[in-house]
Amino acid sequence: MSARRGHEDATGAYQVPRLIRLAPNLWAACFTLMKIIPARFILRRALADGRLEPGTVVVETTSGTFGLALAMEAVHLDRRLILVSDPVIDERLHRRLTDLGAVVDRVPASAGAVPGGFQAARLDRLAEIRAGLPATFCPEQYSNPDNPRSYALVAELLVESLGQVDRVVGPVGSGGSMSGTVGHLRALLPECRAVVVDTQSSILFGHPDGPRELRGLGMSLMPENLDHRLVDRVHWCSAAAAYAATRELHRRHALFMGPTSGAAYLAARWEAQADPGALTVVMMPDEGYRYQDTVYDDDWLRGRGHLGRAVPAEPTLVDDPTTPVGPWSAYEWGRRSYAEVMAGRAAVPA
Repeated sequence: MSARRGHEDATGAYQVPRLIRLAPNLWAACFTLMKIIPARFILRRALADGRLEPGTVVVETTSGTFGLALAMEAVHLDRRLILVSDPVIDERLHRRLTDLGAVVDRVPASAGAVPGGFQAARLDRLAEIRAGLPATFCPEQYSNPDNPRSYALVAELLVESLGQVDRVVGPVGSGGSMSGTVGHLRALLPECRAVVVDTQSSILFGHPDGPRELRGLGMSLMPENLDHRLVDRVHWCSAAAAYAATRELHRRHALFMGPTSGAAYLAARWEAQADPGALTVVMMPDEGYRYQDTVYDDDWLRGRGHLGRAVPAEPTLVDDPTTPVGPWSAYEWGRRSYAEVMAGRAAVPA
């Protein structure tokens, strides 16, 4: 289906981002809710294949916007939905999920202290729920190949609208959006660079696992849908830097987006400035309404010591991806597998 066709329902319309020019060589793909793309694709494919019959309960582990996307799509498909989440899920999102009819099952706060953290505890709880129900379907966003496959729609839109795309910058969590978009783009544009944005204490690109203030990107478990071999460079962005960049994005461009978009904007702006002859697209996954009481609230920022923090001018370029450095760092990944990068690091003399 062309990305430019009309849509018969809200979730169809939400798939299409607004393309907004931020600089001569920098465009933003601004989504109302990017996760609607895999949620809609996965559920509708399951429906067509007979895996989502009437009475089948959709169950998934998520503490963010994928859960919201599933809840919206479940309304259209008339299916029950159970979401296993963190105790730290924000209340605005929780209220919206329950208003859409979803059941939100939160794992206990103590689960965050064990290896694998909340994500491992959520998977265990998900298995318990499925064992107690006669018919369930789990979208499995971390491992289902339909997650990255669904982003062919975004790649198609970028090529139709912009023609040449030299670089895509975006936050990474499940790996679906960046692996899918770049994977499809490279069928036409093999030199297109992929720059991913992670956060400290996320294991995705070598950091040791630990508590993460910045939500919506990073992981404590390695998702199968993340293809490291597509990645040219990785940036790690702290919560403070992401929040400051999010507010700057709003003030400078009137784009009211969430903090993962701010983190991606920080990296993309630097990438575009460093390579003015190349066209860069930055993926911005969701809008700022969920964050009005947090990132867009000066008192909330002040209480966490983040108010008035300057946006860093550039990242610290590092040679070792396993050691967190400063509020913003970057590493040349070089389209290698995770094992290759870690083996290469071990081979370098101390």
